[in-house]
Order: sequence, then structure tokens, then C-alpha cells
Amino acid sequence: MTVGATKSETIPLRSEQDVVLARQRVRHFAQQLGFSLVEQTKMVTAASELARNTLIYGGGGEMVCEFPVQDLTKGLRLTFVDQGPGIPDVELAMTDGWTSGKGMGLGLSGAKRLVNDFHISTEVGQGTRVTITRWK
Repeated sequence: MTVGATKSETIPLRSEQDVVLARQRVRHFAQQLGFSLVEQTKMVTAASELARNTLIYGGGGEMVCEFPVQDLTKGLRLTFVDQGPGIPDVELAMTDGWTSGKGMGLGLSGAKRLVNDFHISTEVGQGTRVTITRWK
């Protein structure tokens, strides 16, 4: 896929191997967009955290990669979607150190700090959608 195209790429997140593939694709796209090494690392780290959350807490799902352009500025937008149990208290889940599992509790809040735009929507019993964007 060519970066800058209006198309998107969807990567299933059903196993740890899929999380590795997601990281590789995000790095590739960030490189194509001309992100600095630091910007690449931030986006890959955020993607890794959210892909892992999708797999572990959401029971699997997918990552959709898009390439928005806003006022001639290119970006990389990633949307993580699952049909898992949802998040009962988003405000609590966004608190540093809070975890519903065995992690460090930095996944959602950490990912938010690494990107320019962050949006989460969730409904208990229906799943979760997290969208992040980093602009070049």
C-alpha cells in the first residue's frame, strides 16, 4: 500500500504474531511518511500497547491503518477495534497505574501521551474502539 493513498489497511489481531506484524507495519508506514526515529518509536510503542490490549482484554480484533491529510500535513491514523467486554469506567482506565489485569497500567494513558490525537469509545458488552493519530 502506498502512504498518502485514501485506502486503508486492516491487520487482524488474533495472536502475538499479529501484534508483531502490526508493529512492523506501523514502523514501515511511519518511515514512509518521513517520521523521525523518535516519532516512529512513539507511534510503534503506542500501537504495540493498543494492539496488545485489543488481543488480551478485547479477545482479539483488528487494527485499521489510514493516512489522513489535513492542511497539507500527512498523518498516520490507527484504529483498534474489538468486540470484547468493553471498559466499564473509561476515566479510571485512563488513570496511570490502574490495570484490570497484570500489566503496569500504562497502556491507554501511555499511548495517549505518545500521539497527537487520541479517542476512545466503548460500551460494556459491545467492545472498544481506540483511534490514535500522529501528524508529520
